[in-house]
Amino acid sequence: MSVIGRGIRFLRFNRHRRMSIKAFLYSAEFRFKILFIDPKKIYKEWGIEGEESPEDADISAYRLCRNVALVVEHVCNRTRWESKCLVRALTAQRLLAEKGVESTMYLGCKLDEHGKMVAHAWVRCGKVYVTGGNGEGYAIVDRFRSRIA
Repeated sequence: MSVIGRGIRFLRFNRHRRMSIKAFLYSAEFRFKILFIDPKKIYKEWGIEGEESPEDADISAYRLCRNVALVVEHVCNRTRWESKCLVRALTAQRLLAEKGVESTMYLGCKLDEHGKMVAHAWVRCGKVYVTGGNGEGYAIVDRFRSRIA
């Protein structure tokens, strides 16, 4: 099936069309910024540095988190560009913030089995980890609480 046909089928049978389109566009935006803009200039857009969101959320926020996690995973697995953990975390955090749900993006690092430094990003909302797992084994380097509009 052609790329256009797959795209049309994806949009036609997708319950979360708007969120999927936004996730696609946000992942493209964040990937572009990571590649071409100095990180010192863009990290202020990531949220409030050094702060965390509350440890608890209501049931509607948890439902939204589940939907955002599924959409981000689905869309980022199919992009033509590299959408690794930081792009996924930023995309999920933006989608949650648009709906008024607070979240925290964590940046961590650890040494792998070969002694090389490995970085990772993940998002938490309440007690649920939306993207990137729970960061187990990673030392938290920084955290960013989402800005709610």
